Amino acid sequence: MAHERLLTGATAVGVKVESGVVVAAEKRVSYGGFILSHRGKKVFRIGDRMVMAAAGLFADMQTLSRIVSAEIRLREVLTSTPMRVRAAAKLLSALLYSYKFFPFYSEILFAGIDEEGPHLFVLDPIGSIIEDRYAAVGTGASIAIGIIETEYEETMSLEKAAELVTKAIKAASSRDAVSGDGIDIAIVSNRGIEERFVPLA
Repeated sequence: MAHERLLTGATAVGVKVESGVVVAAEKRVSYGGFILSHRGKKVFRIGDRMVMAAAGLFADMQTLSRIVSAEIRLREVLTSTPMRVRAAAKLLSALLYSYKFFPFYSEILFAGIDEEGPHLFVLDPIGSIIEDRYAAVGTGASIAIGIIETEYEETMSLEKAAELVTKAIKAASSRDAVSGDGIDIAIVSNRGIEERFVPLA
């Protein structure tokens, strides 16, 4: 009996600069080598100060974004204080670890801004968490990270950071068959969250 390997693809990137943080992901949804959709949204708003971008199983990304949004909102209502980004990322880490025997198949970039400044965290499917200045996850990550490492500067503007993540995902999509069909971008600053869509020519 033949067993087909389940192949899911995606590319998500994040860049933290002095004035905020930018995360982005392409829109293609694929399973087992088949493209199921050209309109998948892999960048999720978490309240009005945090965002999440992911690569992996599309249903797992959606489920995780809903759970963590609800948990953060509940804790903010109970404590009457905004949750810090680091605390929210650790909450997500604990949630992922609690499912370690039946994990969510998603690599996650969790980002936001609070009174401490901008933050960008990388999480694996079982909850390992690392804070970094820039990161890329998914099947196109090795290509995207090369672009970011070449051009990244912590002092660059948010607009330049948005251009950089766009360039990185375009490069990844041109080489990774399961990434593509446009780019969703979320720019998080003290002014809030700005969402954009960039088509891939």
